Amino acid sequence: MNIYAIKAIYLFEMHRTWRTIMQSVISPVVSTSLYFVVFGSAIGGRIPEISGVSYGAFIVPGLIMLSLLTQSISNASFGIYFPKFVGTIYELLSAPVSYVEIVIAYVGAAATKSIILGVIILATASLFVPLRIEHPFVMLLFLVLTAVTFSMFGFIIGIWADGFEKLQLVPLMIITPLTFLGGSFYSVDMLPPFWQTVTLFNPVVYLISGFRWSFFGLSDVHIGTSLAMTAVFLIACMLILRWIFRTGYRLKS
Repeated sequence: MNIYAIKAIYLFEMHRTWRTIMQSVISPVVSTSLYFVVFGSAIGGRIPEISGVSYGAFIVPGLIMLSLLTQSISNASFGIYFPKFVGTIYELLSAPVSYVEIVIAYVGAAATKSIILGVIILATASLFVPLRIEHPFVMLLFLVLTAVTFSMFGFIIGIWADGFEKLQLVPLMIITPLTFLGGSFYSVDMLPPFWQTVTLFNPVVYLISGFRWSFFGLSDVHIGTSLAMTAVFLIACMLILRWIFRTGYRLKS
């Protein structure tokens, strides 16, 4: 394992974040705060509590997860796509660096940035509503697993994309709607029975439900099921990346 190569790529990606801090950190925090203010104020007055938790506090895990998913994908996808766009991907592929080390560096940097952003949003939300975290270890576990998994997913998108518009296609057209419909702003139990069943086919439900359980001890699905679904998606991303590097799919296109 070439630690120096991993460190070099990792630090380069992290430095890029600080050079674009307005876009990378401040903009997502402001956007999430606006979601919180609008939904918390507009809907919170009509729904004072859900399962004994104030509505303002109830939506915090969903808002954190929304930012975590979209930023993990965006950070990782742009990180690997840009070298393809400018042509430096050939230097990376010809360097004495294994594919595993490349993935660890890019995914590690993207996940780190997303986790930092999630913690900042959590701290910001605590200024608006009182929060409690009943299971801090599980909360950190979900935070790290989700960031790593969707950073891998973003890495795959960055390899697949052949234009900048495709980098935004999945986060904007798929992940964001799934997050909104995955119980970010409501409990699945509030839906009619038919739509409760339909909602369970949304994979983001399991992420939000498990993450919310770590805060308040309540969830729409069992915590074990949430962890299992996250692990399945992580393994699927690892297998896809293994196939990509074995076949060279779009790495040099």
